[in-house]
Amino acid sequence: MLVSNFDYDLPPERIAQEPLADRAGSRLLHLNRTSGSWEDRSFREFPDLLRSGDLLVLNNTRVFPARLYGHRSGQRAQPLSPHNPAARDFLRGRVEVLLTRQVAPNEWECLVRPGRKIGIGEKLYFGDPAELEAEVTERGTFGERRIRFAPVTDFFARIEHIGHVPLPPYIDREDRGADRDRYQTVYAQTRGSVAAPTAGLHFTPEILERIRGRGIEIAEITLHVGLGTFQPVRVEKVEDHKLHREWYEIPAEAARAINRAKGEGRRVVAVGTTTVRTLEYAAECAAKRAGGNRVEAGQGEADAFIYPGYRFRIVDALLTNFHLPQSTLLMLVCALGGQELVMSAYRHAVEAGYRFYSYGDCMFVE
Repeated sequence: MLVSNFDYDLPPERIAQEPLADRAGSRLLHLNRTSGSWEDRSFREFPDLLRSGDLLVLNNTRVFPARLYGHRSGQRAQPLSPHNPAARDFLRGRVEVLLTRQVAPNEWECLVRPGRKIGIGEKLYFGDPAELEAEVTERGTFGERRIRFAPVTDFFARIEHIGHVPLPPYIDREDRGADRDRYQTVYAQTRGSVAAPTAGLHFTPEILERIRGRGIEIAEITLHVGLGTFQPVRVEKVEDHKLHREWYEIPAEAARAINRAKGEGRRVVAVGTTTVRTLEYAAECAAKRAGGNRVEAGQGEADAFIYPGYRFRIVDALLTNFHLPQSTLLMLVCALGGQELVMSAYRHAVEAGYRFYSYGDCMFVE
């Protein structure tokens, strides 16, 4: 299966650069797999599109200000020229670090820019004066590094102070204070994500209350969004791509609700592709041990790569934002909705003026 089969044309002006003032004011493209049709709606209609027996599953991860700006010591870098007086200033220039996954109490996997210049042993300093200090301990490809922070007693408090909201690169502006609220779901709880589960950004307390008022059950799981969500696909064949692992947890109460819904033949409606990957990965693990379409409570690291041809064990319907061309997230949506139908719906969304990506509009696939 070719990655190019998941390409589409998107004018730059369709990429939402700002969130709407009203969270629930987004448009919603309602995609029906049975009829092979779609309908233009608004997100405020979403509670009425759910069925009374549905189980709605949310990802309650919380985004933290994971983008750090600092400077490097330059002690491990090669000088540009012994005759260039600006060389030392260049080597100690600004560096950007995006923390993507904590692997030990003081150690993180991250993306570093300019990655080519940052070698093992390089010291990085963040804050003015430096509030955090780190050393590069491992070097990967495409700017990936592992760094070790010098121990401090209030690490996350310092991150909150000096860090920036990790807006994705297609939002062509610096983050602002307002993004700390808007690039976060209203039900966010557990800190750990470097990107928002964006399908959840449309919900308000009032929308959630309407859903509960219809007797629809809601369960919450956690998946901390990392490189597995937004890493570009750099291969030609879909099957050759490998996802990074992302930490997840399914509480016992959520596992019971999910298994009860499946046992009773009720729909499990996932909010966001991160929720889909968590549930399907957990179901695959449970099936290897005991068979059946169920999940088990617990923690783990998910790397489920879902593309057309995948057989869903848990998820029956999906609320999701519009995703980048040739991305793993678009492949997942095509796996559930059908590749031809989803790609046709995307072309309609472009022509109809929908807003795309993180701060954009959404699609409901059922």
